[in-house]
Amino acid sequence: MGFTIGSSRGMREIRPGSRRRGRASECTAVAEFTGLWGWDVVPGARAVDGACSCGRADCPAPGAHPLDFAPAVPANATLDEVTKAWGEFPGAAIMLPVGRAFDVIEVSEAAGRCALVRLERMGLPVGPVTATPDGRAHFFVAPGAAAELPALLYRMGWDDATLDLHGLGPGDHITAPPSDRGGLGPVRWLRSPALDAPTGPPQARLLLGTLAYVAHRMCA
Repeated sequence: MGFTIGSSRGMREIRPGSRRRGRASECTAVAEFTGLWGWDVVPGARAVDGACSCGRADCPAPGAHPLDFAPAVPANATLDEVTKAWGEFPGAAIMLPVGRAFDVIEVSEAAGRCALVRLERMGLPVGPVTATPDGRAHFFVAPGAAAELPALLYRMGWDDATLDLHGLGPGDHITAPPSDRGGLGPVRWLRSPALDAPTGPPQARLLLGTLAYVAHRMCA
């Protein structure tokens, strides 16, 4: 027997095997995000055989968006509270709203890996970094970075419109480990939040020069 998540307008089956393997670890991950790091978490859709669990046949981003009918699990929720909330949406992916506790700078995974090595060698503060199954890296930075990014890049001399470097801010969501994104596979940590400084993610300006340089070299 399968399990479903969806609205009254449509339901999609989630394979029971994936639910049994993933539910406990994902509940624990959500509890860590809310309880340890103070992040809100939103239940997200899954892609199953190319169809989105949101129930929309014309979904523009199957398995890569929040469930619009599912409430967020707030920061500081306990494991018991998370387990109860996640039980309402079995099989949901873990999604983090951007623009509250952090913004995100997105580059290619190859550029992200190279930049991460450089940043750590230079002793610069680096927050959590994830890698998505479609080859992108997400650097967590202090809120406000997405709005400031064009001006920061311009002041640093990076006004190349083709630079593969983007800011994600309020209104955006990212899929968090260990959840699957878009049916392509799990999101992974390149740098776990357990290694982050207790003061929160760094200011974008501390990382941006290195990220822009590496992204430019990768495009050259």
